[in-house]
Amino acid sequence: MSRIFGAVCQNGYVVRDIRAAMDHWINVMGVGPWFYIDRVKTDYFRHRGAESGVEMSIALANSGDLQIELIQQRNDAPSMYREFLDSGREGMQHMSYWTRDYQALYDRALSLGYKVGHEGQIGGEHGRFCYFDTESHPGTIVEISDISGGKGRFFEHIKQIAATWDGSDPIREVRAR
Repeated sequence: MSRIFGAVCQNGYVVRDIRAAMDHWINVMGVGPWFYIDRVKTDYFRHRGAESGVEMSIALANSGDLQIELIQQRNDAPSMYREFLDSGREGMQHMSYWTRDYQALYDRALSLGYKVGHEGQIGGEHGRFCYFDTESHPGTIVEISDISGGKGRFFEHIKQIAATWDGSDPIREVRAR
């Protein structure tokens, strides 16, 4: 439990081949089903303060209470995902903390000296997210994510489906909105 952010809710893995990564998690780890969005539509995305046209695919599944996120960046636009891959790494890149009071947590982190690496929004005001530039050790980037709207309901749906998953229909395509 973080004294600043609360409980870790998600581990995020940046991968070069999201299909191969889902297959690994399904067939080797037994985790699923995966909710796959081929091309995520962001309302905005900024990397180190500058607009970026990042294109990415994501897949989400739960292992108990912990959500696993797979991210494949589809272009060379600036992002912390691209920085991670360009440094020769692939795998766990961030831990995400979820909040229903995003602005308060965002402001608190900034007041404590955290610096924004990249941030964006998906699906309106209650879909904000921010990755702080905290990687002094591989895989320790801190993300905060607003779950006060539709994203929170979607995440809860994924968790509920995973709790009774029987192995069927392991990859479920979700249309980007």
